[in-house]
Amino acid sequence: MDALGKQTKVLLQEITNGLSFAERATAEEYGSVERSLNKQISTVFDNCERLDYLIKKEPPNRREDAKLHVDKMKYDCKHLQNALQAIQHRRHEREQEERQREQLMSTSFRPNSADTSIMIDQALQHHSSLHNSNAAMNELIGSGESILENLKEQRGVLTSAHKKVLELMNTLGLSNTVMRLIERRSSQDRIILFGGMVLTSILFLVILYYFAL
Repeated sequence: MDALGKQTKVLLQEITNGLSFAERATAEEYGSVERSLNKQISTVFDNCERLDYLIKKEPPNRREDAKLHVDKMKYDCKHLQNALQAIQHRRHEREQEERQREQLMSTSFRPNSADTSIMIDQALQHHSSLHNSNAAMNELIGSGESILENLKEQRGVLTSAHKKVLELMNTLGLSNTVMRLIERRSSQDRIILFGGMVLTSILFLVILYYFAL
């Protein structure tokens, strides 16, 4: 399990580096980079599923920490997957803008042509729509990141609370053991006390009987 976890962490780092390269890759390079990143992301998710299965075979005292590490790798991979989708979206927008720019530059206009203003208006409207879509996508990604951060914080709080509950249960278990020992000692003391009293009474009666004779 440890070897698979280390391998998955290495893949996450490679995906992070690959995203940086994909952001500045040329059109010829981007296709192979994108396929490689998608394959690595799929491998990470598969590894996390295997790790979830292997966690069940771990000793109870290691399961909680192992589960936290696996969940963190899942969250990180999902975040990287969203980042790749954002890169794909931005590159698609740039490609569309370049095609429209080339089409506009290659179009010949005649003086006082009505088609000229129509094409310009359509291009402006399309550019505005793309800009709005990009802003909405960025806002969606930002919201997703905030949700993931909140989930991580909640996970940490729950884990801390769980550990405190376990510590409290252990303390209560120890306290119960001590109380049982005290009760057992009290019972033994009572037996010794009453036994001593009975023995003393018998001894006193024997002495009285002896002197009475």
